[in-house]
Amino acid sequence: MVHELTSPPKAAPGDKVAVLSPSFAAPGFAPALHEQAMRRLADLTGLVPVEFPTTRRLGASAADRAADLNAAFADPEIRAVLATVGGDDQITVIGHLDPALVRADPKPFLGYSDNTNLLAWLWNQGVSGFYGGSTQVHLGAGPEVDDVHLRSLRAALLTGERLEITEPGESEDFGKDWKDPAALTEHGEREATEPWTWAGPSRAVTGRTWGGCAEVVQWILTAGRFATDPAVVEGGVLLLETSEELIPALELGRIIRSLGERGVLAAVDAVVVARPPTTSFEVSRTAAERAAKRAEQCDAAIDMVQRYNPDAVMVVGVPFGHTRPQWILPYGGTVTVDGARRKVWADYS
Repeated sequence: MVHELTSPPKAAPGDKVAVLSPSFAAPGFAPALHEQAMRRLADLTGLVPVEFPTTRRLGASAADRAADLNAAFADPEIRAVLATVGGDDQITVIGHLDPALVRADPKPFLGYSDNTNLLAWLWNQGVSGFYGGSTQVHLGAGPEVDDVHLRSLRAALLTGERLEITEPGESEDFGKDWKDPAALTEHGEREATEPWTWAGPSRAVTGRTWGGCAEVVQWILTAGRFATDPAVVEGGVLLLETSEELIPALELGRIIRSLGERGVLAAVDAVVVARPPTTSFEVSRTAAERAAKRAEQCDAAIDMVQRYNPDAVMVVGVPFGHTRPQWILPYGGTVTVDGARRKVWADYS
């Protein structure tokens, strides 16, 4: 019962790509950051970013945001769709989407966080996408685009090669305030990262990915927007990460437990958990406190997965999701998790 997925064709320099706000219209809140992101996207990829009516419209209705998604997927000149940022209500947009449009002309979609909703919906339609790549966060902010982000962005949109997912050695939980001009030229507070934590058997697993932001995955399951039979992810790789809301390790463990009871953990062969954010504009912690919070989440994830599937290969701390530098990862494409060599590869074809 493994779910069949189509990998959309790559764009080519000169092609148009839609830049949309399926959740929060960050470009309307911080237009200077958005405009820098659009310049960088064009300069670094050769693609032509195209905005739609709600890209900058704060407070746009779910129906209007869905209309822009439908229009982008229907337009033959648009060859990929990128989200500006996440949010918290994209679940209300999904019911307005037209599945016939994405099936007729599959296109890569890039986003993370609340965009887990749209990625999972596309996965249900048989179309793979990419987890990561919000323009406002990873293209617009800072003095330049991080190397690992740029390499995976180009692979996802243009080249389709297989890349080893490596540790860049530094990380930030959040950047400068978007209203601060320094957000255009400076990183946020970065610190050295720890080695990834591995668990489970020393073997290599290659499988198609599913999952995303743990909080949003929980919403998707509650709304009944995942297949009845978890065998559709048989032999796959589960991706899990947590958001800037900084949920406690206990809550992450409960979400993973629900996936275990749902049968998802028993079906997959590998689980990849991201390095979690531990601070925000509202929450400050010392370096020791941040490390302790990351360790708590790591322990909770490993403990709960191993209760349901001790044969799953696990790695915790991979830099995707709510962190910078960020690797964009295939969603519905294939990832290799090698517990023997302690390496991860992603296939962007």
